[in-house]
Amino acid sequence: MTTGLARRLALAGYLGLIAWVGLWHGLISPHPELGPGFMLMLWLPWLFIPMAGMLRGNPYTHAWAIFLIMPYFLHALTLLWVDEGERWLALVELLLASTMFVGNIYYAKFRGRELGLSIRKKKNQN
Repeated sequence: MTTGLARRLALAGYLGLIAWVGLWHGLISPHPELGPGFMLMLWLPWLFIPMAGMLRGNPYTHAWAIFLIMPYFLHALTLLWVDEGERWLALVELLLASTMFVGNIYYAKFRGRELGLSIRKKKNQN
């Protein structure tokens, strides 16, 4: 995998999740008991927190944005387990979250190396 491919995967997963969550919960299958507040709770972290760094290609942003993916993994896996009617919707969410996860990991790693950034290992203190 190259840095460019990792970046494309990360952005495809990121932008895909933003679009998919809006389509799913806004048009395809809106939940009757969950309103606009639920949508804002799902979208606000994605729209305002990592967007600038992700679009600029900041490896640090790609690294910590991995933590923002976890609720989407949990949501998708829960619905895959309990809701037959929305399994295909949850599968798309899981695939997009996985794409972003893998893309972010490799982009942060490869781009960090290119820039000379690293986490130094502790030396054995025997």
